[in-house]
Amino acid sequence: MCPDPEDYFVYAIQSQKDGRVYIGLSKNPVSRLKEHNAGETKSTKGFRPWLLIFKETCNSRAEARELEKYYKTSSGRRNLKKKLHLA
Repeated sequence: MCPDPEDYFVYAIQSQKDGRVYIGLSKNPVSRLKEHNAGETKSTKGFRPWLLIFKETCNSRAEARELEKYYKTSSGRRNLKKKLHLA
């Protein structure tokens, strides 16, 4: 099933250099991953390469932003680690 063109995604990528996890939102997380790996994002440039480890579909940018903010909290990170079986 193809995603709706209006959908946004919350995604998590993991640095293959040191294991850190970055959480963001995008309409196209695969394309966004390419930008991260090309060094086009200042906050992730020094920790390349990155691997997409999680994405969740949201119905709007506002919904994706709220979910992104949640995953960036301590409880949200714990929940994400459980989903990814990293805990």
